[in-house]
Amino acid sequence: MTSRPAGGRAAGPIAGVAAVVLGSGAGELSAALLAPGSSPFAAIGGALIDAAPSWAKDAAIGLFGTGDKAALLVGIALVLLVVAAAAGVLEARRPPWGRVVFAALGIAGAVAALSRADAGLLSWLPSVIAGGLGAAALLVLLRRRVAPARSDEKASAAASSDPRMAPADPAALDRRRFLVWSGGAAVLGLLAVAGGSALRAGSRSVEAVRGMLRLPSAATTAASVPAGAELDLTGLAKVVTPNDAFYRIDTALIVPQVDPADWSLRIHGMVEKEVTLRWDELLALPLEESYTTLSCVSNTVGGDLIGNALWLGYPIRELLARAVPSADADMVLSHSIDGFTASTPLDVLQDRDRASILAVGMNGEPLPVEHGFPVRMVVPGLYGYVSATKWVTELEVTRFDKVTAYWTTRGWSDRGPIKLQSRIDVPRRNQGLSPGDTVIAGVAWQPHVGVSKVEVQIDGGAWREATLATAISDDTWVQWSIPWTAEAGDHAIRCRATNAGGETQTETDAWPAPDGATGWQQLNITVA
Repeated sequence: MTSRPAGGRAAGPIAGVAAVVLGSGAGELSAALLAPGSSPFAAIGGALIDAAPSWAKDAAIGLFGTGDKAALLVGIALVLLVVAAAAGVLEARRPPWGRVVFAALGIAGAVAALSRADAGLLSWLPSVIAGGLGAAALLVLLRRRVAPARSDEKASAAASSDPRMAPADPAALDRRRFLVWSGGAAVLGLLAVAGGSALRAGSRSVEAVRGMLRLPSAATTAASVPAGAELDLTGLAKVVTPNDAFYRIDTALIVPQVDPADWSLRIHGMVEKEVTLRWDELLALPLEESYTTLSCVSNTVGGDLIGNALWLGYPIRELLARAVPSADADMVLSHSIDGFTASTPLDVLQDRDRASILAVGMNGEPLPVEHGFPVRMVVPGLYGYVSATKWVTELEVTRFDKVTAYWTTRGWSDRGPIKLQSRIDVPRRNQGLSPGDTVIAGVAWQPHVGVSKVEVQIDGGAWREATLATAISDDTWVQWSIPWTAEAGDHAIRCRATNAGGETQTETDAWPAPDGATGWQQLNITVA
C-alpha cells in the first residue's frame, strides 16, 4: 500500500488559509459569547496601536482619515492570511512546525488581550481557542490530502470483470475531498465571524439604554447660534457639525459599551479628599450648555479632523474644587475605561472663563456611543489627545514631571494648545469650475482665542481680506467667504487667519507631530 498527496504544492497554503479562517471565526464567536471586548483581532490591533510610533499614527490617519481602524483590521487580516499560508507550507513539509506557528499566534493574541486595561478573567480564552482550533484544523486538512492507493491487482481485477468498476483517478478524488473539506472549514469560519458580529450587535443593550435616555434640561443654556453664523454655501462645512458627520479618532478598535448604571468617576491623586461621582449624581447637578470646536492633533493643514458641536455637561472645575487639589499639582491625568490617558493642565480645567466640562450630551441628544457615551471630557482650546477623553472614568490630579499620558510617552507634546488654522472648503479641487463669478469660502479657528480676520491670496497676488461670518463664540470656528471672478486656467489659492490677539497664522510648514500642524493651505484648481 502506498499513499499519494492531493492538491500538489497548493495544498499547504490552502489548508493554512482555511484553518486560520476557521480558527479566527471561532475566536470571534467565542469572544462575543464570553468576553465581548477581547476579540482576537481587536486584541492584536489594540496592541499594534499601543506599540505604534507617532509617525505610523500620522501616516495611518493621513492615508485613511477616520477609516484608520478599518484599514488596520484589513491589514491584520491580510498579514494573518499570508502567515497562515506560510504555516501551511511549513506543516506540509516539516510537521508539526506549522501547528506551532498557529499556537504561537493564539498565545500572542491571549497576551495582547490580557495586557489591555479593560481585560477580564476570560479575555485570554478567545485567542487561545482561535489558535488551538486553527492548529487542529491544519492537521486534519493536510491529512485529508493523503489517501491510501488501491493495489494494482485489485484495480485490474475490478476493471477486467466489469469496465464500469474501473476506479477513478485517486489523486483527483483526494484533491476533490481536500478542497471540499478546506472550503467547508473556511465557510464555517466566515459563518462564525458573522455570528459573532450578530451576537455582539444584539447584546449591545447600551445603545438601547441610550435610545431611551432623556437628559435633563440645562440649568445654563448656550446662546442661540447667531443669524449670521451660517453662510449656507454648498460645500462649506456647517457651523454646527451633525453628530453623524463628526470626526472620530481614538484608540478603541471595539467601541466600549458602558452602561450608565455602572459608570462612575473617581477623582484622586494629589487631592485632600477623593471624590466619586455616579451617573445619577452627575445628572442631578446643574448642567451647562456650550458650543465648542474640537480638533485632532493629527489634523493636517486643510484637513477635516475637526468639528463643532453643542455640548451639555458639568464644569470639571467644580468637581476638582470638591477634591481640593494640592498646591503643587499642575496636571490632571484623565483615564478612559479602555486604558487611554490624557494629560490636561490643571489650571486650564480650573479656569472659570473656559467651558471645560464632563459632557453627557451632544447636539441635543445623549452622546453617541462612539463619541464617549455615557460621559466624556470637552475642553476648549486643547487638542483632543490631551483633553477630550472619551468613556472617562478617572481624573488623577498629579504633575507633568511625575507621569506621562498615552501619546506623550510616544513623543507628542504634553500640553497641546490648538494652533491657529484656516481652511478652504469652496471651491473644491476637481469640482469642474467654470469661468465667471463665484465664491471662495472656508472656516478658520483657534478655540478659546478667537479669529479676527481671514485673508485670501490668488496666484501670488495681493492678500485680500475675506468677510467673516458671525462667530458663535471664541471657542468655535468661524466661516468666511470672498467673491472671485474665476478666469480660465490654472490657479493657486491660499488662505491665512489672524487671531483675536493680532497674531497671524504662520507660513512655516510643519507636520502634526509633536504638537500640531502649521502652514498655509494652498488649493490648486483648474477653471475650464
